[in-house]
Amino acid sequence: MLRLRAVLTALLALLGAPLAAREAVDASAPQQVAVTIYRDPDGGAFDRNDPRGFAMISETRTVTLPPGESTIRFTGVAEGMIAVSAIVTGLPGGKIEKNRNAALLSPAALVDGTLGNRVTITRTNPATGTEQSERAIVRTRADGGIVLQTSQGYEAVRCAGLPERLSFDGVPPGLSSQPVFSIDTSDATGGTYQVRLTYLAWGFDWQAHYVATLAEGGAKGRKQMRMLSWLTLVNDNGQSFENAELLVVAGTLNVESDFEQLAAPPRGEPLRLECWPIGSTATGTYPEPYPAPPPMPPAMADMITVTGARMQRESFEAASPVAVLAGEENLGDLKLFRVPEPITVNAKGLKQVAFLARDEVRGEFIYKADCALYRPLEPDEAFGPARLFFRTDNESRNGLGVSLPRGGVTVFEPSSYGDLLIGEDGIRDYAVGQEVEFGLGASTKVFAQCGLTGAIEKAGAQKSDWQEMRAVLTNAGSESATVRLEIGSALDWQVRPVRGLELKDGGQVIVVKVKPGEAAEQRFWIRHND
Repeated sequence: MLRLRAVLTALLALLGAPLAAREAVDASAPQQVAVTIYRDPDGGAFDRNDPRGFAMISETRTVTLPPGESTIRFTGVAEGMIAVSAIVTGLPGGKIEKNRNAALLSPAALVDGTLGNRVTITRTNPATGTEQSERAIVRTRADGGIVLQTSQGYEAVRCAGLPERLSFDGVPPGLSSQPVFSIDTSDATGGTYQVRLTYLAWGFDWQAHYVATLAEGGAKGRKQMRMLSWLTLVNDNGQSFENAELLVVAGTLNVESDFEQLAAPPRGEPLRLECWPIGSTATGTYPEPYPAPPPMPPAMADMITVTGARMQRESFEAASPVAVLAGEENLGDLKLFRVPEPITVNAKGLKQVAFLARDEVRGEFIYKADCALYRPLEPDEAFGPARLFFRTDNESRNGLGVSLPRGGVTVFEPSSYGDLLIGEDGIRDYAVGQEVEFGLGASTKVFAQCGLTGAIEKAGAQKSDWQEMRAVLTNAGSESATVRLEIGSALDWQVRPVRGLELKDGGQVIVVKVKPGEAAEQRFWIRHND
């Protein structure tokens, strides 16, 4: 019985003993950084004000651990960090627990962290301009007004009618002006280690943009242009990544998680000061309810001194383009473009990196015209302009032979007044070997009309009627024009075989050559697939 009582006493003593607090250790600033940016997985348009893509960030840091258990703090991670994705390697004892710190250094957090401790309150006499300071104890949190205990009793901050400011002796433990990610670990001996922190972060995006300039005096039939492309990167986070290895990934990535929701950033809360009722317990007076004071002037709007860095940017910083060409690599079915030199990805900023420069991209002009499959062609119907496109095969023999990520295309043509804009369009992702097309706008030389003639051919009692189509094409230019008559999807329409019938991206087209200064007529039969 005595032995059992001794064991129970020892267990109770062990359970009642306080657990030893883990020592907090700050990891060094990143020594090496790699940023890999992925486009919006939903395929949305690039928006510099609301980027919907994400990035994988990998940082190498140094940390010195004491013997036993400790908490490692990684300060300055991206505010859009997806904490559940974080991986830390290089620790001898592994990870016990990981946390995303939710509190940022702010006026409210500073007051809450100093609750019960002393601060200095300084009041300025508006008549004489003299300042008087005294020590006070913070007695309330910051979410409903601040009450201080001074030599005069309990007083509410900024309710005395005098300019006031608070000064704090230091920043309370656990607060930082930058987001913090922490992990708990254990090391029996302690030591200095190089660790790697890798995580996903929301609030990034990128797009490609191509600038093409037609070469002067191009050969008839075949056209030539110079093409330069830039990768435009956006970082909507409040953190910069200095001298980072920069990579971007092109292609459609399957993402099931809601990264935006998982990356809800920590926020610094403002002070909410209230001045009702007004009075002091030292005098024992409690005046009648008093209306709220008018808003304080801007000069007094920031009278609380906060020790720490604070970054505010009203707009994105557009950095100068970096003239280095990104190299292309395979990443499974995706394409990865690697910038060969270290790049600083600025906070709340844009960055441009050149990744393609071709002096002689060879191709041809083609024209496209639609056919009205449901409407009869009127004899006096006006001709409509065909749409002009530049077409080439993405092969080295045509001056390309590289993957082309989706983006915008701007086309210029030399003139006696300099390069003039002739068209803009967008392109999808193109792999090597595919046919590349982008539009240049409505033609001023090639026109078309196309519709039903009204003629119907019976093909059988159990089949739909075949209907005749007539297309007339005119070419007022000095060169032959290649025109594609777009008929419709092969799933919906059958076309009586004619010369020049082709399939393009699931649609049927009839290719017609129109000589300069002439007109061409094309007749064919169609019927709908029931």
